[in-house]
Amino acid sequence: MTKQNLQNGQQWLTAFTTTIGRGSAWLALLLVLGIVLVVVLRYGFNIGNIALQESLTYLHGSLFMLAIAYTLAEDEHVRVDVLYQRFSPRGQAWVNLLGTLFLLLPICVAIFWLSLDYVASSWREQEGSANGGLPYVYLLKSLLLVLPALLSVQALAELLRHGLTLLGAPLPPRTTEHEKHPEEGL
Repeated sequence: MTKQNLQNGQQWLTAFTTTIGRGSAWLALLLVLGIVLVVVLRYGFNIGNIALQESLTYLHGSLFMLAIAYTLAEDEHVRVDVLYQRFSPRGQAWVNLLGTLFLLLPICVAIFWLSLDYVASSWREQEGSANGGLPYVYLLKSLLLVLPALLSVQALAELLRHGLTLLGAPLPPRTTEHEKHPEEGL
């Protein structure tokens, strides 16, 4: 494989997780609107709806589980490393490559493996809410498998990205100029 093929693969994988992450950002708007609706119904009209309240839990969980790979793709994850910022781009690439290979991917495998029976059991039972809420708990629990799968896809993209850096290829941009975050440059 050529460097160009590897770069194209890295960009395709990142575009995949970025598309899902950006799409899931709309769940935040739905979550806020749902919270407003619950508050208005509860305190304005003394109406409580368990299914509506549970839907907020589904939205909240979905938002975070689907956006975690996007957070990694944008390098917006929490980084607690005093030395990292002082490293050269090549040194940072080594830290990121080794961290992805020996920490992130094993954690993804562990989450997936440890969740598999739990999710499968929920699907077998077609698990629903015990207190009259939503009947789709098994769908929510399925996100326990989606999270490590998406994170593994982005981890592969990160391995390619940092491997290419170590091979001397220029770093592909995280975002294009017109896609930068609004707070950048402040």
